[in-house]
This record gives sequence, structure tokens and C-alpha cells, in this order.
Amino acid sequence: MNKYLIFRTDRIGDFLLTIILIKSIKRNDPNSYIKVVTSEKNFDYIKSFNIVDEVILFKKSIINRFKLINLLKIDKYNAIIIHDSKKRSIFISFFLKANLKLLPNANSNISYFVDIKNILKRLDFNFDPADLNTLSNRKYNSLDILDNEYIHFHFDEKWIHKEYIQNYFNIEPTINELISFFNSILNKTKKNLVVTNGLNSTKILDEIFTSKFNPRIFFLKNLSFFEIENIIDNCDLLISCHGAVSHVAAAKNMKQIDIIEESKSKFYKKWTDHFRNYNYIYRKNFNELAKDILKLL
Repeated sequence: MNKYLIFRTDRIGDFLLTIILIKSIKRNDPNSYIKVVTSEKNFDYIKSFNIVDEVILFKKSIINRFKLINLLKIDKYNAIIIHDSKKRSIFISFFLKANLKLLPNANSNISYFVDIKNILKRLDFNFDPADLNTLSNRKYNSLDILDNEYIHFHFDEKWIHKEYIQNYFNIEPTINELISFFNSILNKTKKNLVVTNGLNSTKILDEIFTSKFNPRIFFLKNLSFFEIENIIDNCDLLISCHGAVSHVAAAKNMKQIDIIEESKSKFYKKWTDHFRNYNYIYRKNFNELAKDILKLL
């Protein structure tokens, strides 16, 4: 058995890059045993993947760090991969034994997908395009609304200016602008619309989710991430600000329109280099943004 230790102590969307690497390792080395050290934010999600053999929670206190070191020191690893680029993960890895330790790539100009390919080369493994399909064959509870064709609009806190990065372009709509946009989607596509929300509740979100709209619009509030993954899995198109849902759509090879900040376009390129069926639009005044989205429908 060849043991691999991977650090991913950040978020769900970040892990959806790492799962490409894990799938590639499993395909190249059927005798592999993969441990992933996680954060509290992605622990439950990572546990849901059968190809991850063991999931270990990273706890931030100094005492817990040394407990983790003692736990991980039991094994010698074929490779240790610091895939979250965190100093804490690098620190822990210094105390562990491995044939190969792969630290974060110092070249900030390459994409994370290219970095995965480079890691595989260091392991003497190859990459197969099928490794991108990381969310296939996952089981979900069905929802009645999923029987019909629909577009998924994920309206999270990234659409709300004061809830997101303040120097990003303000794309926050009014209620009337949003209603007009929703009706335009329905009229142009003849498909239903499913609207989900994110983690933070705000006045406009609460107002939207308690209002009476066209019966072809389904508002699904406070879903778990597993349920949102289910919604994406069955939709014809995802419209969202860039985040974990964007990576889910990419992993499922679903069509998506991704809203990103123009001043950070190089940053987003690093994360989306492997995306398929992908369109992006820069953040701008909501009415202009809505027009650009409708052109792509």
C-alpha cells in the first residue's frame, strides 16, 4: 500500500481542484491510500468522497497541531502534498517522513491546473482528461422540481455589495431589477428558474425569498451544499458569482455563466483554466450585467 498525505485546510471550492489530483493518483496507483487533512469548512464535504480513504480534521490551536503531528507521524508516506499553500501545513510536514514532499509552486503565473499536472509528473504519473469528471456517480435525494428543465441562479452574498469585497464593482440589484431579470430569463428560455441562496442572510435576500413571483420560479432557501450540488447536477445552466458552485459546475461539465471581478481576471484565470462549458462576465452595473447574461442564454 502506497500512502499519500494531502493538505487541504481551506474551503470546498479549493478542494474541488484537489479532487482532480486525487482521482489521477488513484487511477495511476490502484494500491494508493490517500489521507486528506481538512479544515472545519470542508471536512464533511470531503468525507463524502469514496476515493478519499481517510479524512483528518485540522484544529487551529497549538496543542491540537502537535497532536496532529503525532497522529500523522505514525506512517511514512510515498508523498506529502501541500496543496493548500498554508504555512501551518508546511510546518506540520517538516515533522513527517516521506519519499517525496511537494511544497507550493513558487511560480505565481501558472494555473492551479497546470500545477496539478506538474505534481503528477513529479510522481511519475500521467494526467487523463477523464480525471476532470470528479463529481460523477454521486447519489442525491431527488426533488420534484428537478423533473423539468431549469436554469439555476445562485444568489449569494457576493451579489450584495456590503457583504462582499468592498473594492469590487457593485452589482447589487434592487428587487424590481431582479424581478425584471427573472422574467426576462423565463420569457427567453421557456424554462423554469431555480434560485438558491448562500451562507449569509440579508434584507434583500430575505425579501426575495418571501415574495410572490411567477410560479415557474422556485426559491430554495438555506440548502446544504450537498443539496446545492444536486441542483447544479440537474440544471441546464448555472448563473453565479465565482465560488464553490462554479467549481461544482466545472467538475460536472455543466454549462455556466461565472461573474468575476475584471481587476482580478488573472487571479480567476488561475482557478478556472480547466473549466469546460464556461463563460464569464465581468462585474458591472446590474442592468448592464443582466443584458450580458441574457445574450448568452
